[in-house]
Amino acid sequence: MAVSEFGLIERYFKQQTVNNPTTRLGIGDDCALLSIPAGVELALTTDTMVENIHFLANANPEWLGHKLLAVNLSDLASMGAKPLSVLLALTLPSVDEQWLSRFAQGFLNLARRYNVDLIGGDTTAGALTLTVQALGLVPANTAMKRSTAQIGDLVCMTGLLGEAGLGLKIAQGHYTCADGEAALARLHRPEPQIAAGLALREFASACIDISDGLAADLGHIAAQSGVGACLEWACLPLSPQVKHYIATTGDWQMPLGAGDDYELCFTISPAKLKSLAIPYTQIGIIDQGDGVRITQSGSTQPLSRQGYEHFSQ
Repeated sequence: MAVSEFGLIERYFKQQTVNNPTTRLGIGDDCALLSIPAGVELALTTDTMVENIHFLANANPEWLGHKLLAVNLSDLASMGAKPLSVLLALTLPSVDEQWLSRFAQGFLNLARRYNVDLIGGDTTAGALTLTVQALGLVPANTAMKRSTAQIGDLVCMTGLLGEAGLGLKIAQGHYTCADGEAALARLHRPEPQIAAGLALREFASACIDISDGLAADLGHIAAQSGVGACLEWACLPLSPQVKHYIATTGDWQMPLGAGDDYELCFTISPAKLKSLAIPYTQIGIIDQGDGVRITQSGSTQPLSRQGYEHFSQ
C-alpha cells in the first residue's frame, strides 16, 4: 500500500521529540507555535537544494540530509544566532522508503547534535527538491551583518579554504588523488560553525559564511559595507591536498571561487582580535580600495571570479 503524505511525516520525521522550551507546538497542526523570550530577535533563513544543481544524482541520502540542514545552520552561525528549530519541505519524484529513512537519519542526527526541533514542513510530488527554513535566536541588536565592516579591520576566517571545491572536482571525476577523502567529506558533510559564530558575536564587525566562494562572499561584505578588501595569498589556509591540486593544475583561483566550504569569513578590529579565543586565520585587510583584490608574490590584482549564480546562463 502506498504511503500517504501524512504517513511519510509520521513515519520518518515525527520521531524527534520536542527539545527546546520555546517550542510550544510542533508537527501535527496547521502551524507550529513558538514562544520567543523577551530581549532576543528571531533570525530566519531558507535554502533550497535541487538535484543536479546543488547535489549530484544518486547522492548518498544520509549525507544529503546532513548537508541540507548544515547549510541552513551555517547561515544562522554567520549571524551569531543560536539554532532553534527548522521546517522541512520535500518534493519527491516517488516514495522510496529506504531513501527517506536514510535521509531522515542524516537530517535528524545533525538536528539532535544542535538541539534543533523539526517543527513542521510539507511534502509533495515532483522533481527532487529539498527546502529548509531555519530559525535561530540572537540577543537584540547583536546579530553580525555584512554591512558593518570598517576600514582597518582585519579579514579572518575559520577552518580551511577550498576543501569542498577539491571534493567536487574529485566527485565529478575531473581530478584524482590518493588522499581525497577529507575533501569529499567537506563537500558532502560540511560542519556548521555554530560555536564559532556564537563566540564571534562579541568581537566581529561583520561576518558571512563561505557558501558561494571566498571571493564572492567577501565581495558581499565589501559591497554592502562600502569598503574594499585585500587578501594575502600566502596567508590563505590551504590543505596539502589543495596545494597539490594547485601545483598540478595551475588553477590557483579554485579555492577562492569554489563554494560549499561553510566556514565563516569575518572582519574584526586589530584590538579585538587579541581577545578572540577561537581558531582562525588572518587572511587580509579591509581598506578603501574597490572590491576584492589579492596580493600574490608582491603583485596585487582584482579578483573578478564570481561565485555560482542561478539564472546567470
